Amino acid sequence: MLEIEKTAIPEVLILTPRRFGDDRGFFSESWNRQRMAEAGLDYDFVQDNHSLSAKVGTIRGLHFQAPPHAQDKLVRCGKGALFDVAVDIRRGSPTYGHWVGCELTFENGKQLLVPAGFLHGFVTRAPDTEILYKCTDYYAPECDGAVRWDSCGIDWGFDGTPLLSDKDAAAPPLAEFETPFVYEG
Repeated sequence: MLEIEKTAIPEVLILTPRRFGDDRGFFSESWNRQRMAEAGLDYDFVQDNHSLSAKVGTIRGLHFQAPPHAQDKLVRCGKGALFDVAVDIRRGSPTYGHWVGCELTFENGKQLLVPAGFLHGFVTRAPDTEILYKCTDYYAPECDGAVRWDSCGIDWGFDGTPLLSDKDAAAPPLAEFETPFVYEG
């Protein structure tokens, strides 16, 4: 069983797999190709990533991987809590520059499906937050890119100075960004 929730941007979905629990804990099928294909979600994930952010207020993003190695991502929280965001950067899209976000926590088990053509980023809400995500293409450093985290009007729900990598702090703002993605309607 899988709950699929639409967002304000139709291509970005919130997926919540069912958990089967008892006094020992729970079991959850976080991904099943056959069940997803039956729901119209046919993705060929080839790489799993796992990151840890030690401190609250860590922002990672906004990242993308350009064609020919663009990636769809399925993001979930393995421990802690984060606010996960997707921003449409498909030239010609009716939602270009718009964003959607979702609280992903270990407890709620939600996952955010971020399609290729979208920036992806998150802010941590709890210490030692673990993020796990599947990708449909392998990491290719020559296709790696970023847009400045505070240039898309995102309400991160965080007051304070975020912890950023040097790469993220130096990323260009959305207004100066030349997107490699085109909306195909």
